Amino acid sequence: MALIGHFPLRPSIVASFVLAGCTAAWAQSPATQLDPVTVTARQPATANVAGWGDTPLSRAPLQASVIGAEQIKDGGAHRLAELIKLDPALSSSYNAEGYWDFLSVRGFTLDNRFNFRREGLPINAETWIPLDNKARVEVLKGISGMQAGTSSPGGLVNYVVKRPTESALSAATLEWREQSTVSAAVDLSRRFGEGEAMGLRLNAEAGHLAPKTRNADGERQLLALAGQWRPAVATLIELESEHSRRSQPSVPGFSLLGSTVPDARSIAPRLNLNNQRWSQPVVLEGNTASLRVTQKLENEWALVAHAMTQHLRSDDRAAFPFGVYDPQTFQCDPCDRFAADGSFTMWQFVSDNERRRSNALEVSVAGPWTTGDMRHQLQAGLLRSTYRARLGPQVFDIAGTGNIAGTANTPASPGTQSPNTNRDERSSELHLRDAVRLSTDVELWLGLRYTHLQRESAGTDGSQALASSNGFSTPWAAASYTVATDLMVYASWGQGMESEVVPNQPLYSNAGQALPVSKSRQIELGLKRVAQSVQWGLAWFDIVRPVSSDIGLCNAPASCARALDGNAHHRGLEASAALRSGAWTLRGGAQWLRARRDESQLAGLNGLKPVNVPGVSVKAQGEYALAVLPGASLQGSLLRDGRRMALPNNSASIPGYTRLDAAARYEARMGEALWTWRIGVDNLADKRAWQESPYQFSHAYLFPLAPRTWRFSLEAAL
Repeated sequence: MALIGHFPLRPSIVASFVLAGCTAAWAQSPATQLDPVTVTARQPATANVAGWGDTPLSRAPLQASVIGAEQIKDGGAHRLAELIKLDPALSSSYNAEGYWDFLSVRGFTLDNRFNFRREGLPINAETWIPLDNKARVEVLKGISGMQAGTSSPGGLVNYVVKRPTESALSAATLEWREQSTVSAAVDLSRRFGEGEAMGLRLNAEAGHLAPKTRNADGERQLLALAGQWRPAVATLIELESEHSRRSQPSVPGFSLLGSTVPDARSIAPRLNLNNQRWSQPVVLEGNTASLRVTQKLENEWALVAHAMTQHLRSDDRAAFPFGVYDPQTFQCDPCDRFAADGSFTMWQFVSDNERRRSNALEVSVAGPWTTGDMRHQLQAGLLRSTYRARLGPQVFDIAGTGNIAGTANTPASPGTQSPNTNRDERSSELHLRDAVRLSTDVELWLGLRYTHLQRESAGTDGSQALASSNGFSTPWAAASYTVATDLMVYASWGQGMESEVVPNQPLYSNAGQALPVSKSRQIELGLKRVAQSVQWGLAWFDIVRPVSSDIGLCNAPASCARALDGNAHHRGLEASAALRSGAWTLRGGAQWLRARRDESQLAGLNGLKPVNVPGVSVKAQGEYALAVLPGASLQGSLLRDGRRMALPNNSASIPGYTRLDAAARYEARMGEALWTWRIGVDNLADKRAWQESPYQFSHAYLFPLAPRTWRFSLEAAL
């Protein structure tokens, strides 16, 4: 590791290495010839997150994306934020290097406590979730009240882990990324026992993190094990566990300079404002385990019992730029941005030993049922989940004055501690779903989830003890019509529920309290066509979601309160297409979004656009298989995002930008091993732009687009 740190690899060296490897493979005799290609029918894509079992997405009356392990490898992705370039409905929403991911879907930021699933069960995503042991990432787009008790209306993310393969697998991967990030991973799968009824799969990865951003070096580790046992033909037992750890300083965002959005070209793209001598890394540790038993019953029915537990430990620490404050009076001017000269108040934030624990147990039954000429596909289940957060006293204290050039050195703050908020939540959910086939061409889809939610919270010093209990139902209904063999049209309507907790900051008079449960609704119309070599789809959606506002001046402790205040109204059109023709594979999509605020009590907000939401987004990927070198392909992707607002009053915005990525992959069999070389460059044109403009914790932030970055990996599989 040290040698790599002192002598970083150069793109020319990597390219030469890849070329030499490809040339050597080309020069080999019959041992390097590719095996004959057998063309088989492709299995239709399904998504567990959709809630309709094995129903192909081409037939489901909803929109969802499924990102497989090969797509993740080809894109060099190791975190959720790096997958947004694959779907126009996905966007960044405060994705800082060294921190956990925030994802926006259809213009709504997902709630990391409620909008994430693992194998279909709820998990907490206030941590790093590695991708190396994930078979795929599923993203449901739109209202998710039928699939989740409480969740924001943008969508739902489900991580599906890698399970034992039918045949033995032994794979190892080495990866390098500029500046000198290096990692190694292994993927092993074996079956054993009588009739190979048992299987195990091991995924392990370790990496030294040295990104192009300065002062952000760290490390990550992953160890995951998945097992299967089929004691009888009708019984399947699946067990899996995962341990992950990442330690890395976070990279805070920049901000407006007074009322001006600085030119992104004037900001050093490698600068990290978390560069004080007393800065410490953010440490994110996670331990997750699950057990699922599937028992097939008579007449195609099945009973599933599924349990999961997740234990998270975090040290959340940073030198954090936030407004311009008087350390004596805590008055601020400006409060939500940097000063016009580029100065800002540097805060020290420390919240060590945060512990979050989530448990879930679901029992469900599913199968067909016929009444007269109608065939039903029924599902029913009961989910019991608990969430417990224990957060010690936190330091959020002024350390001094920083500047946008990153040259100011400040002493550590006095370290004055303030109370944090401990939370307990218990949820009991009952769901019923029925897909009713009325005729060959017409199908009804009905879903209902009842949720009983109990919440308790209290300050770490015992103050502000609160408790609430709510019961609510979230219905969903759709109808689909098969126009032709490969063409379907559908319409759907649904509701979702969510409850927000006020940030635990001194500005709020109701800090740490839960707001009343709010109900959102969605209408969606869609058209899908799936043929042998081409597929495309259109979807129009209309989502209305109650939102909150900060009522008051918010310029001193307890000077404002957060409360429900009107709606966010998002209307949009999504278009997607995929084509296979000869050596070409093309796929892409676009989203046109009209997002507005209405019914707010605050003057001037109604009719305005939300911050950090592009009105237009285009994503496209292409791959070309080289006939001159079998096994080799060239890949490229385009991302185009439109203008985003930087302030709630729409007085400042960041311009849109276009990013191009390029990559190449070469596969060759040498002896018994299949070797895969991958080389890529992200932001090929080295574009300088603001990538996103989140308004987080009542402060405007600007995150720059990462500079041109080279990456290379080598994988060997037996």
